[in-house]
Amino acid sequence: MSEENLPADALPEYAERVLEVAELIPRGHVMTYGDVAEWLEEGGPRQVGRVMALYGGSVPWWRVIRADGVLLPGHELRALAHYRDEGTPLKEASRASEGHLPRVDMRRARWDGGERAEGHT
Repeated sequence: MSEENLPADALPEYAERVLEVAELIPRGHVMTYGDVAEWLEEGGPRQVGRVMALYGGSVPWWRVIRADGVLLPGHELRALAHYRDEGTPLKEASRASEGHLPRVDMRRARWDGGERAEGHT
């Protein structure tokens, strides 16, 4: 059965797992697309990104990001509001950077799954 033929409330199993991980990420922290794939031991960054693009609106989507910490294109201001509200560590943009938008400070904000990572399935 293709994704187009699924009932509106049904998600592919892989998508459900990706969204579950996104919901586990604590406030003020992030995981990269690759981190999520590695944590699930399935797929890769592109597959996780596709799931987030298609289904991520119902979870804290701003907590799953690119490895370079760049804010999601087209959603930068919404994401930035969430990061500031949650106290996510940011690196302020230099005046030379396009749009003067900060990036997520990956060294300080990245979450490794903590204790929950040991018991995932």
